[in-house]
Amino acid sequence: MALIRDIARVCKSKNAGPFELTVDVVFDDPALYRRVKDTGVLSADLFARLYNVSAKSVIFTPYDAASAFKATFPRLLPSGEIGDSDVYGCQQHAPLLDVDIPL
Repeated sequence: MALIRDIARVCKSKNAGPFELTVDVVFDDPALYRRVKDTGVLSADLFARLYNVSAKSVIFTPYDAASAFKATFPRLLPSGEIGDSDVYGCQQHAPLLDVDIPL
């Protein structure tokens, strides 16, 4: 087992406009990326569970050429809305860091 925080080169989040977030997970090693991809752990369903959104609303894309995954999904609150604690969306990747990949 391996945590995303320990095996990914990059794991970051940012706003994709005021109403959506995007999360990128990038690997240095294409072989490791393929192993992670083959587990099926990183998926629209995972992002739906972690971020409390519908799986249908998650756009999940593996990018083989870049050894990367991208997920875009609705923010629970629009950026800057009263109660929003991360206007830029740059801290929203944190729940993903502790995801355990069965390698």
